[in-house]
Amino acid sequence: MRFTGSFVIVAILFVTVLITSNIIAVKPIQLLNLPFQYIGGSAVILPASIIIFPISYIVGDILTEVYGFRVARAVIWLGFAANLLVVIALYLTGIIPGAPFWSGDDQGSYNRILGQVPGILVASFIAYLIGEFSNSTVLALLKYKMQGRLLWVRTIGSTIVGQGLDSFIFIFIAFGVFGDWSGAALLGAAIAQWITKILYETVATPLTYAVVNYMKRKEQMDVTDVPSSLNPLGVFG
Repeated sequence: MRFTGSFVIVAILFVTVLITSNIIAVKPIQLLNLPFQYIGGSAVILPASIIIFPISYIVGDILTEVYGFRVARAVIWLGFAANLLVVIALYLTGIIPGAPFWSGDDQGSYNRILGQVPGILVASFIAYLIGEFSNSTVLALLKYKMQGRLLWVRTIGSTIVGQGLDSFIFIFIAFGVFGDWSGAALLGAAIAQWITKILYETVATPLTYAVVNYMKRKEQMDVTDVPSSLNPLGVFG
């Protein structure tokens, strides 16, 4: 395919959202206190990445819906490679000795914010690949089965699957396998993230419709993939 300016903008947005999300995820935020107790308590505590990360799924939906799974797959792997490059750069910067005026407190602050914990990175990479590819695959399958109808069902349905896998895999690996959270805390945090992301996608559905329709008209593309072509590793073949 020819790479138009619109496609480049969408791809850059996807990668930017991914990298930004991983950097700001270090800060936990408390959005609200529920008037009742759920698994893990009443406070809804989420990583700050919740502000922007769901946008990557919306952009992934746009890529799959307009350009097809093959193109979305390439952008997902591009995002993975770009994020890995950022992680390597942050790590190398952290271990290189600082200038004489760079104090121990400065280094400590850098390590705390940008010196990402290996367990968090492993969880993030695994959850990202499984979540994004699940989202794109489900969207493509539903488009094929539903013959391109009911976009809102397809975007929200794929988000339920993709964001669910992403939330549970990340929380349970990062804070269960590599952490010491209790089972209740893990389950509560994963469910809270999952529901928040689904609500995010639902609220953004009118915007998704508008962008998808605009991109289809502008690009003169509306790809429907056959199930046999939905191979996440096909980019290497």
